[in-house]
Amino acid sequence: MFGFLSKFLQNEKLKSQCISALGNPKLVTVVFIILYSFSSFCVWKKYSWSPSSQVNFGKEFADQNKEQTPPGAIVFLGEEGNLGAGYDGQIFYYYSRMLSGLSLDWPNGFETSFRAPRIGYPLLVSPFGWFGMNATIIGMYILNLGIFYLSYLAIRDLLPDPKKYLSSFYLFSPFALGSYILLVSDTVMMGLSVLAYSFFIRNRFITFSLLAGLAILTKEQAIFLFFPLGLITLFQKEFIKSIWVASSLILPVVWSLYLRTQFPEWTPGSLGHFFDPFGGLSGYFGELQQAIVSGDRNLILLIKKFSRFPLVLLLLSGTYLLFRGDWKNGLAFRLGFGILLLTAYAGGYVLYWATYENVSRMFTFSIPLLIFWEKEDDTLPSGIYWALTGIILVSFLIKLAFISKPLRHLVW
Repeated sequence: MFGFLSKFLQNEKLKSQCISALGNPKLVTVVFIILYSFSSFCVWKKYSWSPSSQVNFGKEFADQNKEQTPPGAIVFLGEEGNLGAGYDGQIFYYYSRMLSGLSLDWPNGFETSFRAPRIGYPLLVSPFGWFGMNATIIGMYILNLGIFYLSYLAIRDLLPDPKKYLSSFYLFSPFALGSYILLVSDTVMMGLSVLAYSFFIRNRFITFSLLAGLAILTKEQAIFLFFPLGLITLFQKEFIKSIWVASSLILPVVWSLYLRTQFPEWTPGSLGHFFDPFGGLSGYFGELQQAIVSGDRNLILLIKKFSRFPLVLLLLSGTYLLFRGDWKNGLAFRLGFGILLLTAYAGGYVLYWATYENVSRMFTFSIPLLIFWEKEDDTLPSGIYWALTGIILVSFLIKLAFISKPLRHLVW
């Protein structure tokens, strides 16, 4: 496969035509609208054309939060091998409803270990909730799409003209699309981080600090950009910038101190319970081996099992990139990219590698990190990584359109 991709990428004429098309912001925007509209269409048509289907309410949690579950919502009953009693989007919905009512009471049924710190996304959605429960759902769509597109414009503005086409890779990220389909926090976190970095480059440090703090409160992966950025500013003896980068921790630290008063058992170290170095990968390979040895001819089941394999190839491709290019350029992004890959290697099986949705979200932030890295380093051989990302995007669309079947559900 790698040999074929290398030959494909060496076709200079085709490469030039692709770069020209991908560098056209109007064309890219139109494709983006079509791509996301088609993806929502594929989901909504299975569930009575209800936008609530992307929130992924689970009956177990809807029963515990009846007053905040919108009438007519699609509520999933749970099936073995699928998303169980809903998915993370419902957590942010109920969390946001709490904030819309100017309350900090925790929604019923949800554990707090690594959910409660992530107040950024529901906090930003909460003003929409003042207009009702369905408005909260609309707000989740608007926030995902709006911040994502604004951050695309920010990335495009930061890139030099010969590399502006890279911004389209950001907009067509299969991981951002997967996050949108589930209305979870990854794309919002990534968009806030990119916007924060763009203000940092322009020396607008107060805005940077606020956006970066919100990004970290949205999901901890934002640190993969800001921690290396802080280290590099220290190394370069730009101490004022280092202090501003450190100031991005003010909001997360204040919120963490509050959580300790409300949930004494909560600690930031609890996040470490979800990692098992190489345990996730070994568990996945064991799953594949069992499927091959068993001789199971259920095509849909086999496709689902092998849907994670391109992510393994992407992980290997990213690891290869870590040892290539010019080490003098883009060191902060190389370090952030490496930390992200390390978490993928360390991700456990049950909570990460057992499902495509969970493990693919670990790669979401790799896209802007790699784009910023390439901006600094012209020698980085990233073609294979981008080609694999494109293959994953096509595979994801095929899965949405033809493979994913309606889950057991009811209309609330």
